[in-house]
Amino acid sequence: MISYLSGKIVLKKEKFIVLDVGGVGYKIFLSKKTLEKISENDKSFEIFCYLCVRENALDLYGFLDFKELEFFELLIGISGVGPKMALEISSLGPLEKLRKEIEYQHEDIFSGVLGIGKKKARTIILELSGKLKEISKEKIKKIDEAENALANLGFSRQKAKEALSQVPEEIKAPEKRIKQALKILGK
Repeated sequence: MISYLSGKIVLKKEKFIVLDVGGVGYKIFLSKKTLEKISENDKSFEIFCYLCVRENALDLYGFLDFKELEFFELLIGISGVGPKMALEISSLGPLEKLRKEIEYQHEDIFSGVLGIGKKKARTIILELSGKLKEISKEKIKKIDEAENALANLGFSRQKAKEALSQVPEEIKAPEKRIKQALKILGK
């Protein structure tokens, strides 16, 4: 399953981007909020993904952080909420704001989402009220580019982490960290 991609944006449209990852273009659907935050000129772009497998399609949905992905997965677990509706719900605001609105059972928060009436809003609030506390409040650390590069070269993540931990902290650039780590690893 594809859960994370890193590459360069080659195309940005109204509902999706195409991300070039090693010469392969991935079409990733994003919320309006996320699309507004990104630029087609980004040289390096990282995104957490959800791969939706259906009989006639494989669709990728993208999120800037892991908490948004977790929230999306909770939403699609609700009967009658598909990935496109869940993506629109997740774009209604920051996760903490949505959490408070759901906690206080404010049905109006969903009024802007196509296909959600009062009955569906009540169902979503009921389903999510206990589950939102499960979403970790800890921020997920940004994935280390140097660690990924070493893993792509065939080193285990554990060995890559050990080697990178021995690189002096004043070396910040991923390329330089990789070179130092390779020297430590004996390559």
